[in-house]
This record gives sequence, C-alpha cells and structure tokens, in this order.
Amino acid sequence: MKSGISRPELFLVTKVNFRSYENTRAAVEASLEKLKTSYLDLVLLHWPFGSCYAAWRELEKLYHEGKIRAIGVSNFDPDHLIDLIEFNAVNQIETHLLCQRRTEHEWLEKYHVQHMAYAPLGQGRKNEMFEHPSLVTIAKAHGKTAAQVALRFLMQSVVVVIPKSVHEGRIKENFDVFDFELTADEMAQFVKMDTAIPLIGNAEDPAVVEMAMKW
Repeated sequence: MKSGISRPELFLVTKVNFRSYENTRAAVEASLEKLKTSYLDLVLLHWPFGSCYAAWRELEKLYHEGKIRAIGVSNFDPDHLIDLIEFNAVNQIETHLLCQRRTEHEWLEKYHVQHMAYAPLGQGRKNEMFEHPSLVTIAKAHGKTAAQVALRFLMQSVVVVIPKSVHEGRIKENFDVFDFELTADEMAQFVKMDTAIPLIGNAEDPAVVEMAMKW
C-alpha cells in the first residue's frame, strides 16, 4: 500500500444498509472490491428493520467462508440482540456522556458482545456537553480538551469509540487520549451526567423508523 501500512495493521469496518438486506452478499462483495481486500474485519447490520434475520444468516455464511472476520449489529436493543447472539461480536449504538447506555452495556457484557459508540461526542448537542462544569473542570485538570476527556470516559467504561471528523487537527486530537487516566471520582461525576435519552433516537421510535426510511 502507498501508505506503507500493511493490511493486518488495518481494521476495516462496514455496514449493510437495511435497504440492501435482500442483497447482503452482493453488498459485502462490493465492499471487498472497492476496498481491494480479500476480507473485512467487521460487518454490521445497520438497523433492526426489514429482512434482518435473513441478512444475518447470509453474514454467517460469509463469516464461515472467511470473507468476514466478525459480524455485529448497529442500533439493536437487547431483545433484538439476543435473537442473533451466536456469532455477534459488536453492537454499535449511540453512546456518549449524555446517553451512556448503562443498562444496554450490562446486557452486552453478559453475552460478551463489544459495545461500540457512534456519535461519542454528542452529535448535535456537543456544546451543551462540552460546557458542563464537571467536564470543563476535569479536562482542565488533565490538560486535555473536553472531547478527549469525553472519549476517555467511554474507553475506561470498556466502550469502543469511533469519533468522526474530516479535520486533520481534530483527528489527531481524538487519538491523543492514551496518556492519561480518569480517577474513580472523576468517572463517578461523569456517570451523573447521564440522561439515558438518545439524541438520535432508537429503533423502537416510529419517528426514527420513518426518518431512516427516507435515507
């Protein structure tokens, strides 16, 4: 590769859109072709809509064929997740300081499914989160930004984070979270910020389903 990074050093993740569940194999093979690789490290079903069970069975076949190293889901509640538990490696759900998914996390741990956070910096309410007194004070104490401390909280909660940015400086900032550790008291302060209310919504909300159908 031009970057000098070998394939084993990369962890490639993609999703199968619920509109493509009937063509799961074709969607995965298209991703393999676009990425010029013989396997994907992780493939997720995007939402628990449509023919998700048939799509899951197709992912299991691709897993056994070696084209997928791990399979998981995104936006699945615990009851949906348990139905698919045999090969499930990951559940990617909206998770951040304002919606920590503590109950869902307990179910994921019980079934040894990795909790992965999308929108770990709060999506549209980033400013509200970053201006919280606890976050401001703790970030200053560690000489870090509010975003770095918010990510560190999730990491110490055994949650994989996937912050999104197109700005080089912010991408570097998001990586600079491995040289400090939050204390038990600081972690407890952040737990108190949890409202348990997702900003994007969940698959049980008809408005969210309606929104997703328009994508």
